[in-house]
Amino acid sequence: MRTLGRRSLLAGLLALPASRVLAQDETLFSRPPVRPVPSTSRLIARAGAAATVGYALIDRKTGGVMDAGGADLPLPPASTMKALTALYALDRLGGDFRFRTRILRAGDTLILAGGGDPVLNTDDLAALADNLVAVGQASPARFVVWGGALPSIEEIAPAQADYLAYNPALSGMILNFNRVHLGWRPGADGVQMSLQARAARHSPRAYTISAQARSQARLFDYHKDDRQEFWTVSRAAVARAGSRWLPVRNPELYAGDVFQTLCRAKGLVLPRPEVISQLPAATEVVAHESPQLRELLRDMLKFSTNLTAEVIGLRASGAAGQEASAGAMQGWLQEQGLGQDFLLRDHSGLSTQSRVTALGLARAVSLAKGAEELAGLLKVNPLDEDLGVNEQRDFTVSGKTGTLNFVSNLTGHLETTDGKAASFAILCTDAPRQLASVGQEMPAGVITWTLRAKQLQRDMLTGWAARFL
Repeated sequence: MRTLGRRSLLAGLLALPASRVLAQDETLFSRPPVRPVPSTSRLIARAGAAATVGYALIDRKTGGVMDAGGADLPLPPASTMKALTALYALDRLGGDFRFRTRILRAGDTLILAGGGDPVLNTDDLAALADNLVAVGQASPARFVVWGGALPSIEEIAPAQADYLAYNPALSGMILNFNRVHLGWRPGADGVQMSLQARAARHSPRAYTISAQARSQARLFDYHKDDRQEFWTVSRAAVARAGSRWLPVRNPELYAGDVFQTLCRAKGLVLPRPEVISQLPAATEVVAHESPQLRELLRDMLKFSTNLTAEVIGLRASGAAGQEASAGAMQGWLQEQGLGQDFLLRDHSGLSTQSRVTALGLARAVSLAKGAEELAGLLKVNPLDEDLGVNEQRDFTVSGKTGTLNFVSNLTGHLETTDGKAASFAILCTDAPRQLASVGQEMPAGVITWTLRAKQLQRDMLTGWAARFL
């Protein structure tokens, strides 16, 4: 192509009428210079992140690859796994599905029967207690709790630290995401501690869990028996008043204890709760239903709730454990020709064993069953929360982030203001530091590393929008 030189440009302008010269002159000098958009590989090199980066940008309708690098590398999914779980649950259960928590009566036995509702809270149990009193139930001779609607799992991810609130036990009986609220206040008589089943309107004491401050090297120590959970906390860590959530590992006893307290406040006396493994023939007295599955999924994707992901995945598969359930989800992807890029071991992404590829993840969120409904449930512009709003952005991202120590991922959809769209996945992992910090809470350097990875993701999305859409 012939290049227009400065002399010929001037000659051409002089040949035009003055009004046209002025208009052309204003256009030339008011338009900002066009800067070349760096390639994705150059953006990664410029970021200088100590990480392995796998990425794929694909046509949202056909799955054709538009840009890719390291797209077949098996990397930890972190919470981008929840996008796969949402797809699986939408197909297997349907968006209208609801979990049910029931109060049953079998002779002189009252049964609190968990249905696996992942968002059941103390206020919901209080409403059940109100309804139970309203129908005129007499005090039973025996009060039992059943959580057999789902497998009993002591920890979502055993490799994570015991005290992390996002790593509780699982069963069909879940209350407050199987967390208890620990508060402490130093005083003249030592550190005063409280444990509450905290919700918006009701926060009764949790009698089946205790905590006390001790002189110990570890931040927390934990043990339990069939009736009680015991926490000890480093006295140095509670020198000033504070609070945090702790995980619950006896969920049936916890829920039964709280329900007993709530019923007693209404004048209905229940015996000490017992845990049963088999549900007897019984009559339903009252029940509570969860929100619809699509609303549970929207919140799970927004807040990245690990317990919700595991519960919904287990309910969708009907399997007896996490790995078997994740295997069923992987089989579901394989049936659609999408499973060859996955090694799945859970539904939340907390497992250190799960692996996905960027290409497989991008294709799944674009082409798997339920992909269209999932797109409407994803968080809009999720990087803004950490990086602030990009005022110059002329595109929208609907996506799911995934963050572990030295793992920062993003998958979803990229759409420009004129309606052009693509799907993508970006996986960033510093494997040596990730493996060295499994189970640690905020290891040194992780915040800075994660922000740099997220900035790289934003730069890649900006480049893709400019180059391909």
